[in-house]
Amino acid sequence: MQAPMHTERPHRDFLNIVDFTPAETFALLALAERMRTGAYTERPLAGKALAMIFMKSSTRTRMSFEVGANQLGGTAHFLSPRDVQLGRGEPIPDTARVLSRYVDGIMIRTFAHQDVVDLAQYASIPIINGLTDLSHPCQVLADVLTMQQHLGDVRGKTVAWIGDGNNMANSWIEAAAHLGFTLRLACPEGYDPDESFLADARAKGGDVQLLRDPREAVHQADVVTTDVWASMGQEEEQAKRALAFALYQVEAELMAKAAKHAIFLHCLPAHRGEEVSADVIDGPQSVVWDEAENRLHIQKAIMAALMGGVAL
Repeated sequence: MQAPMHTERPHRDFLNIVDFTPAETFALLALAERMRTGAYTERPLAGKALAMIFMKSSTRTRMSFEVGANQLGGTAHFLSPRDVQLGRGEPIPDTARVLSRYVDGIMIRTFAHQDVVDLAQYASIPIINGLTDLSHPCQVLADVLTMQQHLGDVRGKTVAWIGDGNNMANSWIEAAAHLGFTLRLACPEGYDPDESFLADARAKGGDVQLLRDPREAVHQADVVTTDVWASMGQEEEQAKRALAFALYQVEAELMAKAAKHAIFLHCLPAHRGEEVSADVIDGPQSVVWDEAENRLHIQKAIMAALMGGVAL
């Protein structure tokens, strides 16, 4: 196996969507589309290794990164909380420095966003944010890839986010301002997205609207999307959240207010009968399985760019 570089060197990380310029992001999406259609057959990760730190479990994140690294010629190595020393008090800088001697990139899926920032600060290899409580950039870029697949150019489109102002909402806000589409967020009071994401998007001229009425958000939208009402780590709030979000279910009547060509997205796992009705997520406008598959393609593009030296 090709030995990873051990010395401090300039490298790029992917912690949030804005870590790539808009032009680079569109190039990344184009590369992912070539991978999706089978037009890209190169193996830029040959001889390279990805460490995957999972402080939060996930079906899609693990499988898509493992399979993606393999398809690009590399290897991926799963590290659960039992397999790393972070849970036993090892400082993040120490973990970052050690792993930088073994592998060529690190994907981390964890709770505190600051842990990812610290890992990036002390690692001498690229860091990829597989999810934090603050943002989920890989998923939202997969969602944007799905929009392109089914609707064409995302610029000028309208996306309606229904439900919790969580990490997914925050990354949607970044993407809207970054890539030029309108985002309407319908969130119950007390569950708004992170104010810093909203302020940054608006400072960049992004068309991001925070609403209370899901019907207003969905009206003639091109995309309707949602997420679970209680994310991982919030299970004790389930009953409280079920009351707060009772009027925010994406069901057939609400979906009908979107444009006739509208698609439905959900990052999964989904709770049918809570945030979405079965007839919507299993219905003809749902493209959630394409969306899940596109995690593989967008993450392959990210790894190719950050670890494989593929120019954007």
